[in-house]
Amino acid sequence: MFYLDFQKANCKNCYKCLRSCPVKAIDARNGQAKIIESRCILCGHCTHVCPQNAKRVHDDTQTITQLLAKSKGGVIASVAPSFVSSFGLTSFEPMRAALKALGFTDAFETAEGAAAVTAEYKKLLQSGKYENFITSACPAVNRAIQLYHTDVLEYLAPVDSPMVAHAKILKSRYPKSDIVFIGPCIAKKREAKESGIIAGALTFEELAAMLQGKAIGESFAPAAACSQCDGAEVAAASGDSMQAKFYPISRGVIKSFDALPGGYEYIAVDGVSRLADALNDLKSVKGIFLEINACDGACVSGPCAIKHKGGTVEANVQVRNYTNNSVRDAVVDYPSLVNVRKPIAAGDRIPDDAEIKSILARTGKHKPSDELNCGACGYSTCREKAWAVVNGYAEVEMCVPYMREKAESMGNVIIENSPNGIIVCDGDLKISEINRKAEQLIGIGAPEYIFDCFDPSAVFKAAESGRAAQASKIRLEKTGKFVDLNIVPLVNEKAILVVLTDVTDKVNFDAELDKVKAETLDVTTTVIEKQMRVAQEIASLLGETTAETKIALLKLKDAMLKEKNS
Repeated sequence: MFYLDFQKANCKNCYKCLRSCPVKAIDARNGQAKIIESRCILCGHCTHVCPQNAKRVHDDTQTITQLLAKSKGGVIASVAPSFVSSFGLTSFEPMRAALKALGFTDAFETAEGAAAVTAEYKKLLQSGKYENFITSACPAVNRAIQLYHTDVLEYLAPVDSPMVAHAKILKSRYPKSDIVFIGPCIAKKREAKESGIIAGALTFEELAAMLQGKAIGESFAPAAACSQCDGAEVAAASGDSMQAKFYPISRGVIKSFDALPGGYEYIAVDGVSRLADALNDLKSVKGIFLEINACDGACVSGPCAIKHKGGTVEANVQVRNYTNNSVRDAVVDYPSLVNVRKPIAAGDRIPDDAEIKSILARTGKHKPSDELNCGACGYSTCREKAWAVVNGYAEVEMCVPYMREKAESMGNVIIENSPNGIIVCDGDLKISEINRKAEQLIGIGAPEYIFDCFDPSAVFKAAESGRAAQASKIRLEKTGKFVDLNIVPLVNEKAILVVLTDVTDKVNFDAELDKVKAETLDVTTTVIEKQMRVAQEIASLLGETTAETKIALLKLKDAMLKEKNS
């Protein structure tokens, strides 16, 4: 299981996460965004921008709960200094007591490790070996440099992060204990696993859920908390330098120095949107101390920080007040914090120019001027998107302008070649679209309104009711043609679609058929009348002939009888 989980049903193929990802670690094929684990720096920015909340940080509460139950040497928490802004606290003791109530053996501030890291930075800067210097406190930035900016890797401080540094310090004191880091960062989960010294990492959101599940109040009432604390243990926890507690705010690393070593310009850059530019610019300058945080506003605005009214500004005030009210202590002895980071290969294939051109051609981009570089697909340039297609991270069809042009082209072909007339108008019956067939039927080129074409009564009724309607055998004045109307209100588009079907031949055929029927009826009536007269005449003639025959036969009979008797 990776550190970011996805809810497939919620992903709506909007590419917003891809557009916001500084390293394009999103596979957006088949209408489903997925994290490319080998490319991801775990900045967590995609979890904030996803409008459907499809991306979630992998929950480690169950793992840590099991560790608390099974650890033989006890579990010690290392808590990031931004706890004061996430939980609204003014001292560490309530947090420490709450964690002990959860089952932790003890808890200390990661700022102690940050102080040791600052001490190491100071030694390296004073050595004069670094042309430029990049701090190593942010694991997302470190991984971005190792993956994508190896040309400035030599400037990355070869020093552990405050989390790892503190874990080493705690392990030197409590060698049999398991160490768990608690902070606002997703990237710390991977760094903890890769460190080999930290048993796990919780986010502040996960910690809040655990506290709620155990009915431990979020206010951590200081009086109740202190009654559970051992004074000696609290004193031991104060081995951090006061100024190292500035680490979670912008310029916090710079503020952690008692005095800034000379020979450098000290600059802080926050946010993934500025990450690449800052690192690219560093190659052309010298004497720069660069503090970089992947999160806007630094760690107090981490992806898993607990947000409150007042946002980053209020969080800064809380950290500053907490730090300024802390006791200044000397940095304790600490073990070696050397960590020389090496390049990491993402496993991507670098396509040649012919492959790129082939992909571009599939979306109608045959020359440089065709490359819009609009970013709608999520990639900054058309060539970057073509690279993603070659590597199997994207689809050709993700080019929105091309697909729109294709859809419009197909739609225009269908509409223009339709055997029916098609008209689209607005609520005022002003025509916005009309095809050639409709103009032919109406006999008017580019009419402005529906009522210029035919009686609009049926269209008005459909527009008012919002329901589809029909009208039959509407006569078009200019051409004398007859049409049937199918009227469909397009409510979402605030438009009305009118389809005209030419029924002139049918109407004419029906009229001709009615005429034939009428003529046939007239002829039939005349024939019947004549037949009746003939029948009557025949009957009359037949009646006279029969009478004459009867008389003749009777006379013949009498004559024959007379002859026989004589």
